Formats: sequence, structure tokens, C-alpha cells
Amino acid sequence: MVTDYKKMDLFGETFIQKVILQPPFEFPFPVRDSACFLFSMEGDLQFHQEEEQYEVSNNYSLLLTCVNSGKKVSNSAKSTKNEVVVISFHPGTLKKIYERDRPLLLQKPKNNISNQCSEKVNNDFLIKKYIEGLLFYFENPSLVNEDILIIKLKEIILLLSQTQNADTIQVILSQLFSPATYTFKQIIEANIFLQVGVEDLAQKTNLSVSSFKREFAKHYNDSPANYIKTKRLEKAAELLIASDERVTDIAFDCGFNDLANFTKSFHDKYNITPTNYRLKSK
Repeated sequence: MVTDYKKMDLFGETFIQKVILQPPFEFPFPVRDSACFLFSMEGDLQFHQEEEQYEVSNNYSLLLTCVNSGKKVSNSAKSTKNEVVVISFHPGTLKKIYERDRPLLLQKPKNNISNQCSEKVNNDFLIKKYIEGLLFYFENPSLVNEDILIIKLKEIILLLSQTQNADTIQVILSQLFSPATYTFKQIIEANIFLQVGVEDLAQKTNLSVSSFKREFAKHYNDSPANYIKTKRLEKAAELLIASDERVTDIAFDCGFNDLANFTKSFHDKYNITPTNYRLKSK
């Protein structure tokens, strides 16, 4: 149940919300038609989105876009209150603030083909301090004005751009301005030679792992692991003949992050080591 709820508005839209909940609870997610940043100030909780469930631990956060009905947060524990801060990113508000110079985080990525609409953000010291600073304004609402809220919005955009998740966050936030829906096969073909696994590809297609595997089998009549490994090895075999790159570099270029694993996989498929394959071909 909700034991306390406060919010601050900017340009007529809900900007920041602070919710205190007493477990056990299921709480409909309090944001629609925008992207948002959810920070768990106190207590662990679960975020539910169709088949997906994200564990959001204390002092961790979740960034989402395309938020609509059906999403909720929950906690089945019988003790420990949950305190959650939610920051909303409305396209109209962002356009008004960044009328002339939109930051990179809000621009469409050039080389990231993805439909991903959620990302768990790891514990970040600066973001935690930022959230703690917001609590001061909830405790002193008379000090809040439009200029301060604009500064706080710009500050969280800047902090998110400096996290290790910045590339994915850019994909998510840029969808507010440049909605891009890629086909399943476009995403697979664009990412197949990058050092990403099945879970990463599932996120990029905005599917659960189980749904991703079913969709993959429908399109490729094969399992993701087998198809991807085969394609990577075929490309490596081509590069071994066509280029003078080091074997290590070719392995990494084709999506393998471990030379020993690449060598073993290559030998299993072609019954010869990559080095000898190159020598024999030449």
C-alpha cells in the first residue's frame, strides 16, 4: 500500500515523483507516454513488464521508454518499506529546454540498431547523490521553482550520459524524438558480429530470452547459439584468406571474445586450426 506520495511538476507535466510503499504490494507504474528513470531509494523491488521481470535492488535504477499500461512494481516481502523516486522525460518538456542544442544522449545513435526500451543502471555514486539532493526539495517545497527544476532535469541527463550504460540509454531516450522500429532480422544482422550474447540480442529486440529464441527459430530455423557461431566462423574463414589481419584481431572482429574458444570452435568446424587454414589456403 502507498503510505506517502509527493510530486513536482514542470511545464504542466509530472516531472519527479516520490512514492513510499509498504510491502507486500503490487503498484501500477505511475508513468505513461514518456520515458522515465526509476531509482530505488530504499528496499528491493521487482518491475514487471509483460513476460519480463527486473530485480531493482536498493540504490539501483531502471530506465524505461514506451511506458504504457500493464507495467507495475511489486514486493512480496512482509517487512522493509520501499521508497522509490521516478523522474519522467516528456518529449515536449525536453524540446522546450533543449530548443536549439539537443545533447547527444537525446540524438538518434548512428550505429546502434536496436529496439531496446529498458536498461538496468548499476549503482552509481553521482546519481545516488543527485537523488539524495532531490529529497531536500521534497522536504522544502517552498524552495522549488521552474528554474531549479530545469537545472535538475539537465543534471540527470548529464549524469546518465556519463554512466557505463550511456550507449543503451541513448537508444532509449532518442526514441522519444526519432521513433525507430527495426525488424527482427535487421537487428540480428546488424549485431551478429559484435561481442554480444543471446541475452543482449533479446534485449535489443525488446523480447524476453524465451520469446527471442522462439522468434529466432521462426526466422532462421535454427537456435540462436548455433546460427550465430556458424556465421561468425564463416566470416572468420573468409577473413583469414582475404586479409592479413592477425588471427586474434579476426577473432574479435567476428564476435569472439576469447582466442582459445575461437580456435577450438574453428577446429571443430573445419578440422584445422585458423593459422593452418590460412597457410593451406595460400
